[in-house]
Amino acid sequence: MKSFIRLLSVILLAGWLTACGNSPVIRSDYDPSADFAAYRTFAFMMPLGTDQAGYTTLLTERLKRATTRQMEARGYRYSAVNPDLLVNFQSQVNSKTEYVPPPPMPWGPNYYGYRMGFYGPWPGYAFGPDMIQYTEGVLNVDLIDAKKNQMVWEGIGTSVLDDLQQASSEDSVDAMIAAIFARYPFVAGSADKPNKSK
Repeated sequence: MKSFIRLLSVILLAGWLTACGNSPVIRSDYDPSADFAAYRTFAFMMPLGTDQAGYTTLLTERLKRATTRQMEARGYRYSAVNPDLLVNFQSQVNSKTEYVPPPPMPWGPNYYGYRMGFYGPWPGYAFGPDMIQYTEGVLNVDLIDAKKNQMVWEGIGTSVLDDLQQASSEDSVDAMIAAIFARYPFVAGSADKPNKSK
């Protein structure tokens, strides 16, 4: 019985991690004092946080294409000359460990107490925590007021990565950027102030 409960808890956690891999967790935040009505054009930081060793990575190019589509869909225009907003990306991949505590004994911890001092239960009763290891990917999209050099909005996507190469593919990048920008409530030249969300 206890073996079944323990196995079930591990399976549920593994299932949750797999679901997270398919559905990223998205958070966002913005500066309520920023004048979003003044922002109509954008460009990209140089260099971007996803560039390495002085050259542009394939991931950076995919992020730029996907972000350009999202920004243009909201009425922003790309302009390398005096842009209102600068876009930056940061990405990280982390090895994570989740511990699954042993399940409580439904019959109570002292069920076999009367045997104490004579002999112990068989090894199957000595349950310790289970451990699940997985890879977590985090992508930050920052929008910076170019004149003030100050971040005014950030979107963060976190997901479990089963395949690093697949996660950086064109389709996966498009999906992640679309999910992040779904939390961006402004359009070019808009002065509307939404409720702050994370």
